[in-house]
Amino acid sequence: MNASAQMPVAVDDSRGVDGLRVYWLEARFEFLRVIRTPAFAVPTLMFPPLFYLLFGLLLNHGNAQAAKYLFATYSIFGVMAPSLFGFGVGMAIERERGWLSLKRVAPMPPGAYLIAKMLMAMVFATIIYAVLASMAFALGGIRLNLSQWLAIGVVADLGVLPFCALGLLIGTRANASAAPALVNMIYLPMSFLSGLWVPLSMLPAFFSTIAPLWPAYHLAQLALMVVGRVPTAGVAAHVAWLGGFSGICFAVARRGMVRAG
Repeated sequence: MNASAQMPVAVDDSRGVDGLRVYWLEARFEFLRVIRTPAFAVPTLMFPPLFYLLFGLLLNHGNAQAAKYLFATYSIFGVMAPSLFGFGVGMAIERERGWLSLKRVAPMPPGAYLIAKMLMAMVFATIIYAVLASMAFALGGIRLNLSQWLAIGVVADLGVLPFCALGLLIGTRANASAAPALVNMIYLPMSFLSGLWVPLSMLPAFFSTIAPLWPAYHLAQLALMVVGRVPTAGVAAHVAWLGGFSGICFAVARRGMVRAG
């Protein structure tokens, strides 16, 4: 009788631990699923370093200012991909296959699915930034103090959040066949228009005028401040813009997820 009375107490005490374990397992399996998908993992991890090697290092060899600028901006370019493709394309495919409906009825916390994808994007972003930083140090001769290396890494890692929100919006609205093309139509032009590949000062004035419309521009400005570039606005202004953009995308995407479920 005493043993029976103790059983509910044991279950109640373990709920918090079990909940955390569900989040951990969902994130772990999401990462394993993605890393075992070469069509996603290989381009996501290899494309930014190759792009940086060709256009950031080889074409600007010996130009210290350009090297620092491009390291900061290519760090942002690199972390955009896992967010946009992981959420945008991945969710569109899973939504069409009924995976979101299955997750909704599964005995798991409602936010575990999204948090797992967000953590996956952050892990990929960390890997990409580590590769780019190693290339910048070894091949580009870039020398920053430890706080600068870490600060750009933090900006890049947390910078996945607005792009996760944008990817979530795409994933809840586009179908599986259209999502990859739509993500590419956003990812590459936005990178150019935000000054990630070429400084905006080298482009016609029109590009500088429209650059603040893109989240990649505001994130790049935060990274450029770390390497000593003159800021176009205060840190708070860029962070507020990114936060507002993320909130709007998530709010619109949430309505799409409710319909998808």
